[in-house]
Amino acid sequence: MRVVIAEDHYLVREGTRRLLEDTGEADVLAAVGTAAELLDAVARLRPDVVVADIRMPPGHHTEGITAAHAIREAHPGIGVVVLSQHANENYAFDLFRRGTDGLAYLLKERIGEVDELLRALHEVAAGRSVVDPRIVEVLMGSHARAADAPLSRLTRRELDVLRHMAEGKTNRAIADSLRLSESTIEKHVNSTFAKLGLAEIPQLHRRVSAVLAYLRHAPPGPE
Repeated sequence: MRVVIAEDHYLVREGTRRLLEDTGEADVLAAVGTAAELLDAVARLRPDVVVADIRMPPGHHTEGITAAHAIREAHPGIGVVVLSQHANENYAFDLFRRGTDGLAYLLKERIGEVDELLRALHEVAAGRSVVDPRIVEVLMGSHARAADAPLSRLTRRELDVLRHMAEGKTNRAIADSLRLSESTIEKHVNSTFAKLGLAEIPQLHRRVSAVLAYLRHAPPGPE
């Protein structure tokens, strides 16, 4: 894979470069420190995937998310993995508000788990989506108890399946994890889509949208 990295901390940036290159599966074309440099590198080098920190100069707010949207709009064949130090549901909603295809939201600690990072890179390069398991827990936990939240319609088993779906697992992998048949998992997946209002929306990447859709309807949490 041809990769561009954007991270303003030099040691993290170079460490990520080394980890990816040492796997033999990634060719890091550029490692830059700002969102502007990232967009320039993508336009010039046309990588397969991008790894970007959420917070970058000049404002250290959500420059990585803004850059991810710009990259996906201008170059829909390029996947983007966005990294954050925090499992923040607002970041997740902001990142996926225009769609989920070709996007991943991971915690920075995954850099050290190179197999997980590589898996996310392969997924977004193929146009699919990944959400870090810890972020899934935050997304589910923050609103699941609300009586009118979409997640309140799901059974305990459907929630288990949904959690695995959001991690990017296939039905076969979920079946193996939960020790159920693949046909049973497929039934739970379809039921989850129906309860969350996603059954008739084929253009969405529903496996991650299923996790994020309730954010559009749940009451806002405390400040």
